Amino acid sequence: MEPNGGSVYAFTSPLLDGRMISLAEFKGRVLLIVNTASKCGFTPQYAGLEELYRAHRDRGFEVLGFPSNQFGAQEPGTAEEIGAFCERNYGVSFPMFGKIDVNGSAAHPLYEFLKASRPGLLGSERIKWNFTKFLVDRTGKVVDRFAPATKPQEIAGRIEELLNR
Repeated sequence: MEPNGGSVYAFTSPLLDGRMISLAEFKGRVLLIVNTASKCGFTPQYAGLEELYRAHRDRGFEVLGFPSNQFGAQEPGTAEEIGAFCERNYGVSFPMFGKIDVNGSAAHPLYEFLKASRPGLLGSERIKWNFTKFLVDRTGKVVDRFAPATKPQEIAGRIEELLNR
């Protein structure tokens, strides 16, 4: 199940602007991969994610946002609408990808890999809600999974640890 030696670098996905990008472009960086939504109770976490990104990006940290409409239809917008919302309301400058499924038969292969690498509570692989977060080390290995309610600033110490390695 683990392609490319268990690394996220084997996957590609389109950005909001439609340009296909390989996660291999982020080799050597610490990544926080998050499924997002614009109309969710956790949507204000965009501000915390942007804060983490700005504080640590110069040291090799990236936040990668993957919008998904699978939870309460809380991401109904087009790519343009999602991008405008994120920039206007939260000043999001980290990479935002095109809308994907994170669960089910149409789940993006990256999310199948993330879930298998770091199952959730009681071994469940299913993403429970928007703003589930996966932390990836500089080698592309998934090292942590955080619940939607975990605020971005609560992860800062763990990010710091990985950046200092």
